Amino acid sequence: MSRSSSLRSYILARLLLAPLMLWLITTLVFLLLRATPGDPIDALLGPRAPQAAKDALREQLGLNKSLLLQYIDYMGSLLRLDLGQSLTTQGQTVWEIITNFFPATVELAVISMAIALVVGIAVGALSASRPNTLLDAGGRLFGIVTYSIPMFWFGMLLQLIFSVQLGWFPLGTRFPVTISAPEGITGLYTIDSLLSGDLTGFLTALYYLALPSITLGVLISGIFERIVRVNLRQTLQAEYVEAARARGIPESKILINHALKNAMIPVITILGLTLAAMLGGAILTEVTFSWPGLANRLYRAIAQRDYPTVQGIVVFFAAIVAIASITIDIINAYIDPRIRY
Repeated sequence: MSRSSSLRSYILARLLLAPLMLWLITTLVFLLLRATPGDPIDALLGPRAPQAAKDALREQLGLNKSLLLQYIDYMGSLLRLDLGQSLTTQGQTVWEIITNFFPATVELAVISMAIALVVGIAVGALSASRPNTLLDAGGRLFGIVTYSIPMFWFGMLLQLIFSVQLGWFPLGTRFPVTISAPEGITGLYTIDSLLSGDLTGFLTALYYLALPSITLGVLISGIFERIVRVNLRQTLQAEYVEAARARGIPESKILINHALKNAMIPVITILGLTLAAMLGGAILTEVTFSWPGLANRLYRAIAQRDYPTVQGIVVFFAAIVAIASITIDIINAYIDPRIRY
């Protein structure tokens, strides 16, 4: 099989698997929501509401239909890209909720990912360059600890130290209520403030982003540290690295210009999986820091048993993960021919 045909076959297979994965996730969420205890009608009207009012609302929302008919109606709406209306926010569609809350999650995820990459690669490279030393042991310990610490516990610990005790950072929220938020161009406060030339707003947005993004970024960085350390140690033992040393090239240049570049290929591979982990961690981070993002809104919708909102946000997140995973797989297929054979 030629290189181009094998690549096309690989890309086609990945593209065909994505809808199947989204369908499975959508079906699973639909069934789990209806299998859990509680009634969304009681959450909307209260348990003491008249039964006639409950029955009328249940019929209006289509919850009086059989499970199969509800599923068919939902999948039909989903195929039309109609995520429905929120049960708890009257007159607001799920798409409007996603549009309003998603920029805050994007901003938190991007800054956190940048912190995770910088910290993880730096610690992993230092650990691999000094094998069997205290620095190496410290790097391994860092990877294990950051990977296993509960997100909410670490966030509350940082809040207690840096917000309550030292008073260096705010406890939560995205922007101070005493200052007008940047005008909504992209929904990202850092970008919007720069586009409008508001340096004070930009620094304020970064200030409020600091603690939640450090929390999420440091814990996610353990994934990159472990991958970089293992692959960099293997790369430093390769023949071309030994040849570079024999030519008298300084160790620092060998590490940066030769070994680290090849060791970064698995990091690209893991970015898609890390995105899924980051979206899961974002829920705990946003709730802990009262961050007004889409993950926090999902948590509230789950607590209120808002079926359409929960289903819509989960499908939206799943689509992002699927697209990111396919994109990274295709990039890796171009870089490494072994992947597509």
